[in-house]
Amino acid sequence: MHDLLHDTLKQYFGYSEFRKGQADVIANLLAGRDGFVLMPTGGGKSLCYQLPALLLPQVTVVVSPLMSLMKDQVDGLKAMGIAADFINSSLSRDEVQEVFRRLRANQVKLLYVAPERLLKDMFLQRLEELGVSLFAIDEAHCVSQWGHDFRPDYIALKQLKQRFPQVPLLALTATADPATRQDILQQLGLVQPFTSVHSFDRPNIRYTVQEKTSRPLEQLLELLKSQEQQSGIVYCSSRKKVDELTESLKSKGFKVGAYHAGLDADTRALVQDQFKRDHLQLIVATVAFGMGVNKPNIRYVVHFDLPRTIEAYYQETGRAGRDGVAAEAVMFFDPADVARMRKWIETDEMSDERREVTLHRFNAMAAFAEAQTCRRLVLLNYFGEASQHACGNCDICLDPPKRFDGTELAQKALSCVYRTGQSFGMHHSIEVLRGSQLARIHELGHDKLSVFGIGKDKSHDFWLSVFRQLIHHGLLSQDITRHSVLQLLPAARPVLRGETPLLLAEPRLTTPKSSKSAASQQKQVYDRLLFSKLRALRTQIAERDDVPPYVVFSDATLIEMAQQLPQSRSEFLEISGVGQTKLSRYGDDFLDLITEYVDEMEL
Repeated sequence: MHDLLHDTLKQYFGYSEFRKGQADVIANLLAGRDGFVLMPTGGGKSLCYQLPALLLPQVTVVVSPLMSLMKDQVDGLKAMGIAADFINSSLSRDEVQEVFRRLRANQVKLLYVAPERLLKDMFLQRLEELGVSLFAIDEAHCVSQWGHDFRPDYIALKQLKQRFPQVPLLALTATADPATRQDILQQLGLVQPFTSVHSFDRPNIRYTVQEKTSRPLEQLLELLKSQEQQSGIVYCSSRKKVDELTESLKSKGFKVGAYHAGLDADTRALVQDQFKRDHLQLIVATVAFGMGVNKPNIRYVVHFDLPRTIEAYYQETGRAGRDGVAAEAVMFFDPADVARMRKWIETDEMSDERREVTLHRFNAMAAFAEAQTCRRLVLLNYFGEASQHACGNCDICLDPPKRFDGTELAQKALSCVYRTGQSFGMHHSIEVLRGSQLARIHELGHDKLSVFGIGKDKSHDFWLSVFRQLIHHGLLSQDITRHSVLQLLPAARPVLRGETPLLLAEPRLTTPKSSKSAASQQKQVYDRLLFSKLRALRTQIAERDDVPPYVVFSDATLIEMAQQLPQSRSEFLEISGVGQTKLSRYGDDFLDLITEYVDEMEL
């Protein structure tokens, strides 16, 4: 079986080795087990069900929320020689019937479908007649009430285990905190599932937060000039801002398109298609754009405004650098946005429970923007991935704030959480530390605790920064399912005992100045001239075959060609991302170019 999996991986996908965890997921699925997979965007989730689909006897049904994602996935699979189809409202009745004809003839290995279509009784009946080997639920966080992108249609997917009890079901997502993960397993009714939770870390992405100036357009232009015509996305908070910014950038000569829900479907589809084909360099968009953007060579994502949740921020920034090549995630942050957003949440019509969850998520996002600790640590610990090692590739690491020995302050804060029974939130803990005379503190008897008033020499905002840093360092967690109460994590114990010193950043209680430009990331070493020629050839072939360029080869594969200079079919097959189908389709064109270049340059 081991050899069969590796042979299939190389023949169709062009890779010599599995990424961490992929082989285990595939083995469990082939053994017929339900499963849950959490991998970051670009981490290789799709391959976990695409490869077993090739080895299973009947069709694998993939539940996907967006039509554009379905078409992208199917185009990419067909380019690798894999029989895939989708059924959605973009197809005519005759086209749908043709897909079912191929299904009956066992000519389709993967079928992509939206939840609304899948759950129609007639559709389920036809699948029961045809037979299904595997269900894969993509973007599975949509099923959870705790998820940042909850969709009621997804809840009904629990019918699948009732109607197809013997068919394994795989739930996949890139963004889920511990509460959301548990809810996904429960809502989908998975039976004794295996779970595969991978690191949320995307080391190739640099995270930077810049204080938004009074001239944010100039800030953005400075950033865009540094990107050398690379593909990027700029997210804005409103449709009006998207339209205004798009016009401003067009007037400066950028190839840019606007994308938001106020535009008609044909316009949105055209913009997305032009971006995928590299005809547009830049998309300015609201959050309506993004889920399922299968373009691996996006080099930067800019948040022109503060996002509402860390999940949304993580997912949106994760669209950069899916090919593993260095990428940038830059946020322009106006501290005044925090108060405005909180007011909007508090006055919006929603249930008290939903408001509490929404506020918790937004407060975590605000804490990220205001963080004095490594940005990556904040993200990883938010998602429950305990880590204390700074990344060296974010603005805080590259331009660090002043540090001081915060061990004693941390001990006071952690002791307060412990003495109050790990049953209260951040603000209550701060009131206890500062010796507040609030009636609730007296009613609970917290004025009698040894920690009462031991932090009165520091301001509320100072302690807020300390608590946030302790969360970001992985010493404390907030339980979203219990009103955001603080709880001690194992790493807090040695700090409380004084066995481990803790350096904290001096809280910046005044408005910070714009961070310095981050030092340039170390450039990958490859022949830039050859790379540009390979890109031009890729574009030419993509136009000929009417597919996006990345369907031919990713930037990462072209970079490896420019490094290794393959000059035979066997050498070309050794390049990561080159399988048998792509070798036969494109190998001669690329080998001719590389050989000609090597001869011309006398390499």
